[in-house]
Amino acid sequence: MAPFLDLKDIQEKLSTHFRPWQRSLQFWVRAVDIYSGYKVLQLKVSFEKDVKKQEAMWETQHELAAEKIYAMCTDLGGFFLKIAQIIGKPDLAPAPWVRRLVTLCDQAPATPFHTVQLVLEKELGRSIDDIFENFDVDPLGSASIAQVHRARLRGDKSDIVVKVQHPGVQDLMMTDIRNLQAFALYMQKTDIKFDLYSVTKEMEKQIGYEFDFAREANAMERIRKFLYGNNKRTPVMVPRVIRDMVTRRILVMEYIDGVPILNLGDEIAKRGINPGGKIAAAAKQKILKNLTLAYGQMILKSGFFHADPHPGNILICKGSEVALLDYGQVKDLPENLRLGYANLVLAIADDDPVRASESYRELGIDTFSKCEAEQQEMLKLAQAMFDTRLPPGVAMLQPFSEDSSIKKISVQAFPEELFSVLRTVHLLRGLSVGLGMNYSCAEHWRPIAEEALLLAGRLKDRDFKPRARRRSLLRRLFWRD
Repeated sequence: MAPFLDLKDIQEKLSTHFRPWQRSLQFWVRAVDIYSGYKVLQLKVSFEKDVKKQEAMWETQHELAAEKIYAMCTDLGGFFLKIAQIIGKPDLAPAPWVRRLVTLCDQAPATPFHTVQLVLEKELGRSIDDIFENFDVDPLGSASIAQVHRARLRGDKSDIVVKVQHPGVQDLMMTDIRNLQAFALYMQKTDIKFDLYSVTKEMEKQIGYEFDFAREANAMERIRKFLYGNNKRTPVMVPRVIRDMVTRRILVMEYIDGVPILNLGDEIAKRGINPGGKIAAAAKQKILKNLTLAYGQMILKSGFFHADPHPGNILICKGSEVALLDYGQVKDLPENLRLGYANLVLAIADDDPVRASESYRELGIDTFSKCEAEQQEMLKLAQAMFDTRLPPGVAMLQPFSEDSSIKKISVQAFPEELFSVLRTVHLLRGLSVGLGMNYSCAEHWRPIAEEALLLAGRLKDRDFKPRARRRSLLRRLFWRD
């Protein structure tokens, strides 16, 4: 005889079955509402000739859209928290969006402690009381895929961090990504002449990896070994993995004391330091310089890099030291893309449109354009996509503007694996704008790119810079306001 199901069981099963459909419906209703709001405003603005009134109309629309995007990301959570991290940057999104979305880095709903305990005991095969001397019930933070708790192992004197995956989150996030892919296809055929679909396919692949914490532990150890071994003093700290306490859904690592980079201004003020003074500026320069050096070495020398430097993953420790957290999203670039990108870095650093065009072909970036000075526009597009410096007088990029290079140069094919580099550069740019510093990562990475190409036998005589000029360049590459 079949087991009896009460009404509550039936409701839970129906809810689980229909939840992906409910999320899809919510996404499309909200996305269409936000998108149509901007399209209607575009039409209204075309009838208004007063520039100040136009700007006021756009500002009002941005405020309205910011509230709607925030509500969607908060209500749906999961993957949409990652979307908030990507678009909520001061160099890319309107200011009202940034103000609203920047608070979502670590604000995913927390999994209740009794569920966390069940996951821990199932994964580790022991009672939580047998493993830990103490375990903080309230998490340090909760993100889209997991939450982290501070704890201490029995018989140990140092605190650790326990990362626990939210149960059932993977299926929902995959549903969200497929909805976004369909929206991306529509957008690239209407408003944005860029291969957005390939970008979302790479996101699907990368996020799929994030659900395997054993893979993340291996990535963390590999990057830690590279950075600590490649420098007399590592530019960023990487947590040490507690190896015998890693499973697919549990990751235990050393605790690093610090403040989130988003709270840096408050921390500086708390210490009685003028946030706009020389001491604060020097601290910010050091932070950004160390992050940039670490990423230049990872991307161009190793090809294996941390691909998620959003503010929630960056801690500032004593002495303005930087700690880089969360290695769920890493990328291992194929050799041809690593060297092709090194070539593009030199093109950007030297303002070389011919080399930029050559690098596009080498990287497999397929473009189409009928505009005059095509190579110069391709260089501008490379600078917009792959450098952190903003043009003079520009506070944020405007990809929808008719004057933007993305409108003039149609990117018909973009290699999926290069998206992680693109995203990393844009996150670094967002950090630099947030810290009030406008600089070129391409200029800073030039010596690393030269070294990578030299070791590969790819550097020609014309590419070498006189040593004196290079020293001068290194002195002035930071910090151009």
